[in-house]
Amino acid sequence: MLSDADYSGSCSGARRARKRSSGESPGDGASVRSSGRQSTARVKRSSNPPPGPSKRKATEAEEEDEQAEKKYRKCEKAGCSAMYPVCFASASDRCAKNGYTSRWYHLSCGEHFCNECFDHYYRSHKDGYETFASWKKVWTSNGKSEPSLKAFMADQQLPFWVQCTKPDCGKWRQLTKEIQLTASLAATYRCGMKVNNIKSEGPDHCSQPEDLRVAEVKESWWHSMLILPPLLKESPAGAFLSAYYPDCVGMSPSGSPCNVSDPSRAAQPQIPGLCPYFQPFYQPNECGKALCVRPDMMELDELYEFPEFSRDPTMYLALRNLILASWHKNCKEVLTAEKCAQNIIVRGLVRVCCVQELDRVLHFMTRKGLINTGVLAVKQPLLPEKHRPKKVIVIGAGASGLAAARQLQNFGTQVVVLEARDRIGGRVWDETSLGVTVGRGAQIVNGCVNNPVALMCEQMGIKMHKLGERCDLFQEGGRVTDPAIDKRMDFHFNAILDVVSDWRNDKSQNQDAPLGEKVQEIKKDFLQESGMHFSELEEKVLQFHLSNLEFACGSTLDQVSARFWDHNEFFAQFSGDHTLLTKGYSVLLHKLAEGLDIRTNCPVNAIDYSGEAVKVTSSNGSQWTAQKVLVTVPLTLLQKNRIRFNPPLPDRKLKAIHSLGAGIIEKIALQFPNRFWDSKIQGADYFGHIPPSSEKRGMFSVFYDLDPQGKQAVLMSIISGDAVSAVGDMEEKDVVDECVKVLRELFKEQDVPDPLSYFVTRWSKDEWSQMSYSFVKTGGSGEAYDVLAEDLQGKVFFAGEATNRHFPQTVTGAYLSGVREASKMAAV
Repeated sequence: MLSDADYSGSCSGARRARKRSSGESPGDGASVRSSGRQSTARVKRSSNPPPGPSKRKATEAEEEDEQAEKKYRKCEKAGCSAMYPVCFASASDRCAKNGYTSRWYHLSCGEHFCNECFDHYYRSHKDGYETFASWKKVWTSNGKSEPSLKAFMADQQLPFWVQCTKPDCGKWRQLTKEIQLTASLAATYRCGMKVNNIKSEGPDHCSQPEDLRVAEVKESWWHSMLILPPLLKESPAGAFLSAYYPDCVGMSPSGSPCNVSDPSRAAQPQIPGLCPYFQPFYQPNECGKALCVRPDMMELDELYEFPEFSRDPTMYLALRNLILASWHKNCKEVLTAEKCAQNIIVRGLVRVCCVQELDRVLHFMTRKGLINTGVLAVKQPLLPEKHRPKKVIVIGAGASGLAAARQLQNFGTQVVVLEARDRIGGRVWDETSLGVTVGRGAQIVNGCVNNPVALMCEQMGIKMHKLGERCDLFQEGGRVTDPAIDKRMDFHFNAILDVVSDWRNDKSQNQDAPLGEKVQEIKKDFLQESGMHFSELEEKVLQFHLSNLEFACGSTLDQVSARFWDHNEFFAQFSGDHTLLTKGYSVLLHKLAEGLDIRTNCPVNAIDYSGEAVKVTSSNGSQWTAQKVLVTVPLTLLQKNRIRFNPPLPDRKLKAIHSLGAGIIEKIALQFPNRFWDSKIQGADYFGHIPPSSEKRGMFSVFYDLDPQGKQAVLMSIISGDAVSAVGDMEEKDVVDECVKVLRELFKEQDVPDPLSYFVTRWSKDEWSQMSYSFVKTGGSGEAYDVLAEDLQGKVFFAGEATNRHFPQTVTGAYLSGVREASKMAAV
């Protein structure tokens, strides 16, 4: 049965008594029986003459105050607002209810239990002791916190509170003790609704006033008066966090069995229906995984946003973990406060507090792009008006620009995207003329766990092809390289890079050097000191690995910083499968662009942020103004001053821009009439080409099979390092002929036909890119990425892969930089 009866004020339903005027404690000068009832007390007679009428009234008032002192006792918790507490437990036959007890036990400013009910559960000869002892056994086996009687009362005896779901009501009601709150009841409850076949009487239940204690809960000080933090039951996060002690992650040990016998072996839980790439929480003793949070600890940005939880983060962790788990269980719909609130199952008024805080936590996580992100389309703004810039102009419709625009529009901001090209996507550009989708730019996802690309694929129902690890190395002449030689040279290659790491960690010197020069120096020293000699084939295999390094850097190694070539590896990176987006990245970016105001053929050449509003001018003279502007153009366009800034860019930012390099790789794709390579590579997703000499390093070093299902015959290869400049002035047909010539050397025993169709990319000559991705030049540092990301006066912001120190050179990094800047603009 539901009880919609209200507490009337801070007296907690007790009979009103005159407030005592003295500071003495209740019961002073009187004997108190164990029942808590007050015995009659004598008033000492005065030896003075009988008082007049006024003195007699004062004496009567004092006697009345004294009697009130003996009938009621205040909560002894300093600062508690309950003048006349009421026992919520009513467990003992001798419960004080709203009368006198020798001691009130405080749980919150509206919730107390009497000494008699304490004894009922705590004393071994009392009827309730077995109930408490059974609970205590479960609590200690699952949790780490003290199984105190107060914890028992909060976890098992406090009544539940539930909010009316009528849009014009929303009042909080207290359920009777025998009713258990469930998510379905919380989602459908209305004042006076029928529960357990019992319905409260009354014509209009929503018209009944709300319990006055609820108003106190909404005050900022109320949370500080809680004795125990809320521990949720049946939280959606439970399935993710079974390896943790529940009370360390905001859940109740009485309803959350855990498995912490060997935390070092804790693996990601297998949750039915959950995408295996969704791993939002670290498991115990796990580290170094991108976009992952510790469920038992607040992050720095969370502490900055919610300093009130710094001393005891339990409530925040409970809500954050619940929200993250709920989002990853269903990322195809907007996660609202209403959906989350129904899963907050906790007894007492603290549930009102949790639901109240939920909005703030949900908005924070939405703004940061942790939830309600990706290609999600929304009907209502996701953030309150104070977090919505009125108008934002985004320059560039690549991955970063579209990510920011989608986020901002979902927040409720008016967004205009200006794109110089006649298409969207930037350095994402997919070709479909060869029978399959071939990425002229990016197409591979490096590490899918928690990768936002995997999230968008899940939202759109797109399957990615997992790339296998096998990569046979073919020599010209058709021979397959002995895997033992490949393994040995891979070891030496990584050992050389380890020595580079040791060199840069040497505190005695801080000079930089070109990576290529350092690699050759270390290799030479090693061979001299060890007396070893690499065979001709081993030297060629080493050149293959160096070509992969040039592919990763996007440059010849003589331009790359030996100190900072892998600066991003100091941060947690994406782990898990490497995959091929068989449908291409463009399908994701076009989904991001749906519903956005995008103006193509609008190259921007000037940004004036000297006034209150920012003025943007395009090359055809058109002008736009906005509160904030986001610049997402490639690094080369900033280096070549394609956009004029007024005031000019600060020297600090200009230095950062020029300390980064504009890396270039090119790609070639060929469609053949048949899959001549099948019998030799035996189902592998790619194969390597050992260069015949160091001069040929980087020329078609790896070939990818772009139709792993084996229906179409399409190969794609990479041109990197010095090979990029070698093909720069060649005609497309000549580059294709060179590539076919290499294939005929690798598959000498096969009849390699002429390709039916093909293309060769020319990113170095693309007017609006002139690059592939960034790298740190010799003398530069990874800090340049952070400097490049700094905004100008809170009005001009920057995004793109060259502004993402953690994940540069990738579509993922570009996308996340757009999400980051949208968050910054919404926070300023």
